[in-house]
Order: sequence, then structure tokens, then C-alpha cells
Amino acid sequence: MVEINSLLHAGYHNPVQRPWQIERTLTKNALMYPIFITDEKDSLIPIPSMPNQYRIGINRLEAFIRPLVAKGLRAVMLFGVPNDSVKDELGTAADDPEGPVILAVKLLKSKFPDLLVSCDVCLCEYTSHGHCGHLNSDHTINNEASVKRLAEVAVNYAKAGADNVAPSDMMDGRMRAIKQGLLEAGLSHRVSLTAYSAKYASALYGPFRDAACSGAKFGDRSAYQLPPGSRGLGRRAIERDVSEGADIIMVKPAMFYLDIIRDAKEIASNYPIAAYQVSGEYAMIHHAAAAGVFDLKTAVLESMVGLQRAGCNLILTYFTPELLEWLD
Repeated sequence: MVEINSLLHAGYHNPVQRPWQIERTLTKNALMYPIFITDEKDSLIPIPSMPNQYRIGINRLEAFIRPLVAKGLRAVMLFGVPNDSVKDELGTAADDPEGPVILAVKLLKSKFPDLLVSCDVCLCEYTSHGHCGHLNSDHTINNEASVKRLAEVAVNYAKAGADNVAPSDMMDGRMRAIKQGLLEAGLSHRVSLTAYSAKYASALYGPFRDAACSGAKFGDRSAYQLPPGSRGLGRRAIERDVSEGADIIMVKPAMFYLDIIRDAKEIASNYPIAAYQVSGEYAMIHHAAAAGVFDLKTAVLESMVGLQRAGCNLILTYFTPELLEWLD
């Protein structure tokens, strides 16, 4: 005989009851679309390792974004893809007023004032060595110089009109420096700060580095991105970034790190929690669906449910264009 306290089916037998069991419902407001802005102004360049994704020139950006806004797109994150000729050891082109990111911020805020525009803040796309900060002579990270430069870049993106800045470099202390910079610039009241707090040194970034032309020329980033098995470091990084003024906490990658997302929700219970479904996750789902392993829409929606169940309020995903249609 079944025990009374074992009976669960009745609570979700009727379809009307099933949404009542769900902690969060996926809406368009929960999505942010990461896009790549090239300094080839008239280009729309397909990214071979990321189906349906492009490097977008500034002269093609409005036409690319407008139909997505019409479908309900509320937020984007910008990544600059500069020409190799402007790269140097210090990443001086990161906040070039005529560079792809600042031009894109100004265009998007002019044409789509209600669209939230976030800027990834990192130097890897702009340094000749491909690392995320300034280097010492022995190729180790010069953290102090890196943080100073990253804060300058973040503030200049904010001055250009960005609504949010999101440092992904993983330097120690950069959140406090950026928050202080925004305060001194008189922008801390309107520009929010997203912390890539628990960003792990993952195998899943390969397609992104292809898209952004940002691979390291020597070594790797495991000395500043977190070791994949380090739950404790992830928790400490979240606590640190909350204490340094972060407004939003992010975990990256997403699907392999659901436990860290749940930790983030518990540690930073009063903060929005974001997860970045990265390029490798996007490519895996796409290629598996193409091989007949599962239905693309069903799998993508299940991945969204998993991230929300773990604790996400915001999901950065390259599936945003499809989701804007599916959620209708």
C-alpha cells in the first residue's frame, strides 16, 4: 500500500497545475543576447563554429537588431572584435572612441533607447598576447596595472552610454576599482556592474575565442580563471564581488556549473544571479540536434529551465533570437 506522504501525482496531474510547481517562468526579460561587433564596418561575417552567429559591422548593426527588438529583445552584451593591426601589449584600443564597442553603444542607445546595453570589459580581444590584462616580464599577470586599465575602459564605456559594464577578466579587486571609477565619474546611479564572479577555466570557450579572435598566444588563463573543480574558490569569489559593489553576480559557464549557480543564489540571495550559456554549450546543443540526438527547441528550453531552477534571474545565451520566437 502506498503511504499517504508518498502521493505526488495529483499535484501535477492536471496541466493547469504544472506551472504552479515551477519556481520561475522563462520570459523574454530574463534573456540577454551576446553579440560580436567587428571593426569591419560593412561586414556581417558568419562564425563557422557558432551556427547562426555573426561578427557584425557597425553599419549592419541596426538592421540586425531591429527585428529582434520588435520580437521583444530587452538586453544585449557587446564584445568588440578589432583588427589585429590595432592590438598591442596594453590593450590600448579597448576604449577607442572610434572602436567597435563605443560606436555600437552610441548607435544602439540612439536607435533603441529602451534596449539595455551591457559591455563586456576585458583586454583579451585588444592585446597582442591575447591575455586578459597587462603582463609582467615573466608573462605573469600584473594585477595592479590590469585593474587600473580595466577600470578606465569600464568608465569610458559607461560615459559612451552603456547601461551596464561586465568585467570578465578575473583580476583581483577589479570590481571595487570599477565601482569607484563609476562613482567618481558621476555614473554610479545609472550604470550597473555585473561581476563575472565564478568564471571557470573551461574547455567550453573555444568557439568564442574563434569568434572574438582572442585566444592567448602563449600559456593559458588558468592562473586567473578558476579551476573547474574549485567550488570553494567560486564561493569566495562571489562573496568578494558582493563586498566590492557588484550589482549582479554571474556564473560562467552555465550547464556544467549548476551547483555554483545554486551557491551564488544562496550566498548572494538579495542579488540577481546571471549565468552565461557559453559558446561551447551553444555549439554542443546545436550539433547534437543536427545529428538527430534530440529536438533543438525541446533541448534549449530544458536547458533554460535547468538554469532557472538552479537560481538564475538572467541568462546570457546565443539562443536568444530563437527563444524570442519560441516564447511567443
